[in-house]
Amino acid sequence: MDSANPCLICTDLDRTLIPNGPQPESPRARPLFRALTARPEVHLAYVSGRDLGLVQRAIRDWDLPEPDFILGDVGSSIYHRYADDWELWPAWQDTIGPDWQGLKHDQLAALFTDLDALRLQEPEKQNRFKLSYYTSGDADRWKLVREMEHRLAAKGLKAHVTWSLDETTDTGLIDVLPASASKHAAVEFLIEHRKYDPRLCLFAGDSGNDLPVLAGPVQAVLVANATAEVRAEAWDLAQARGAAEQLYLARGDFLGLNGYYSAGILEGAAHFIPEIQTWLEQETKA
Repeated sequence: MDSANPCLICTDLDRTLIPNGPQPESPRARPLFRALTARPEVHLAYVSGRDLGLVQRAIRDWDLPEPDFILGDVGSSIYHRYADDWELWPAWQDTIGPDWQGLKHDQLAALFTDLDALRLQEPEKQNRFKLSYYTSGDADRWKLVREMEHRLAAKGLKAHVTWSLDETTDTGLIDVLPASASKHAAVEFLIEHRKYDPRLCLFAGDSGNDLPVLAGPVQAVLVANATAEVRAEAWDLAQARGAAEQLYLARGDFLGLNGYYSAGILEGAAHFIPEIQTWLEQETKA
């Protein structure tokens, strides 16, 4: 591995890299993550439900390293660095766009106006290819998701519905996306189109909407602060898909770190890419 054949670390933000969950952060973890991602052999992508503006705010608020790519809006947008600004990747928009057959955001939302369990998220959390709702944390999520998927299919639309839980507020988060758009699909699109070596790529996540990536063909790490439910679901899915060797469950005690948040990312990265463990060990001795 070198700057001509770099590794790619793709990571979710909230409660994966950003320590905004109830578990404590290892004080040395984020400085080590910044040092690792500053190396020319390491490229960084943020994969988040946040839009571009909220990702930029998180970078400022949490002193995060600047990434090379932003896969935002639950995988419905991909931005790459262009000079000193961010540019939307039109090739990805062209890939996912046909699934909604030209329907606009409001036309899609009209399919669900009678579902009292749903509450539209704020306008800044919506985009051309993402329709997002809040629901209560104890809602019957599977029944709700199935009903929404049924209505979309009845209209001949290629779409999928994802659910995750904001455990800090016990709020359910539901996103309707083109069938071609997801964190999983966006990560694979980036790897393929930028010609990264899959053996030098990994994804890190913590929540329900990360499950398709965590249980897919891309090497993945589930940080130790993930809920027991997500850990069990991720492991079961990975086994069912024959991808158990591609999933690493962070457990802590790597370099004296606790495995939560960025500590878990580092632990998983070192597991899959031995050079990273060497670099991190050198950094801790410096």
